[in-house]
Amino acid sequence: MTLTHEPAPNRDGVAISDAAAATGLSTHTLRYYERAGLMLDPVERASSSHRRYGDADIAWVQFLTRLRSTGMPITTIREYTELVRRGDETVDARRELLVRHRVAVLNQLDDISASLAAIDIKIAIYEERGANA
Repeated sequence: MTLTHEPAPNRDGVAISDAAAATGLSTHTLRYYERAGLMLDPVERASSSHRRYGDADIAWVQFLTRLRSTGMPITTIREYTELVRRGDETVDARRELLVRHRVAVLNQLDDISASLAAIDIKIAIYEERGANA
């Protein structure tokens, strides 16, 4: 018997505060993503007019967060979002955009690795000096 601890899909959506908690973003950022045209679809509204984020909205925001954390500019994210909205005819363009971004991320990783190596060298020098003191 397999037990999972994953929550059941929420068909009614969750409030913006819950979406913020689920994505690690502020409510201000979530509202900004909406205003900036970065959400795939308009976020549903309850009869009270409060936002209701569905599972697909939260998954999309989590992916956007990954893109942002790797340095993708908002303008490029908007371009990607628009391509996704246009459907399957844009799969090649989306792939190419992500391939270009992947190359940029790999270059960042190379730079970070080189910086880490320089830091490690300095730490080793200081540890050696401390051991000889």
